[in-house]
Amino acid sequence: MVNASRASRQPVENATGPQGATRPDIATPLVAWFRAEARDLPWRRPGFPAWGTLVSEIMLQQTQVARVIPRLEAWLTRWPTPRDLADSPPSDAVRAWDRLGYPRRALALHAAATAIAEQHDNVVPRDVDALLALPGIGDYTARAVAVFAYGDRHPVVDVNVRRVLARALLGQGGPGPANAKQDLPLMASVLPEDREDAAATNAAVMELGALVCVARSPACDACPIADRCAWRAAGYPEHDGPRAPKQAKFAGSDRQVRGLVMAELRASDVPVTPAEIAMVWPDAEQRDRALASLLRDGLAVGDDASGYQLPGGAD
Repeated sequence: MVNASRASRQPVENATGPQGATRPDIATPLVAWFRAEARDLPWRRPGFPAWGTLVSEIMLQQTQVARVIPRLEAWLTRWPTPRDLADSPPSDAVRAWDRLGYPRRALALHAAATAIAEQHDNVVPRDVDALLALPGIGDYTARAVAVFAYGDRHPVVDVNVRRVLARALLGQGGPGPANAKQDLPLMASVLPEDREDAAATNAAVMELGALVCVARSPACDACPIADRCAWRAAGYPEHDGPRAPKQAKFAGSDRQVRGLVMAELRASDVPVTPAEIAMVWPDAEQRDRALASLLRDGLAVGDDASGYQLPGGAD
């Protein structure tokens, strides 16, 4: 249910439809709202390092902010620069990742830190192409670092941004599957020319999607661009286009079993025997499948004879 009064809807001036017309100015009210209401998050504070921004962006992928903050602070205390992390074995990174989920991100971050230390004199690069050349860094993360760490003018698009743009500009109840060829130009079309305002607009659209223009029960009465929203003006039509696939349930899934095996590996400083791994889950076929996927992803090394451990662990 939409938390807004339909009786109070007003027409949207300069609203654009799918055919492309003049875009409404959503940046001005969004930036004002963001500067007054934005959450106080570590990576938004003055002087926060580019390395911290890179770490935070990777940690925030598919992980809630509240879970990331303490892990981020501990990570940067232990490894304040890329070289500090690169000098530690990958197993330390995986252990420090703990329960953030998707631990391949820890290996990717270790590989990126090594490349930064060796190829960029321990300084996170600013150029998007240079960032994309780092191991494990995709288009979103590269643009986010360039914008939020260095203040450059690029569109940054995540799922929250796509939802806001679909509603505010296209009049659709939700976004379709991610499509960079469409999503990036759409976000670029609302960015102010001023770099500082453009960076604030990127952050503001994300914040709006995370806190106000949420997937279910959006708080439209509290939205700073409600009077410019094409979805509101159209009467809040349901999203009838293709949708992004829903994530499968976690309980009983291969993801859960992977996590249990990973927890066993993280807890041990010596190779874990097949018998010990067998105790974490009763279904042998699913357990073997989970272990095989960890070996394939480089999150575990070893064999039945020598036991299994995290990469770069003790011999």
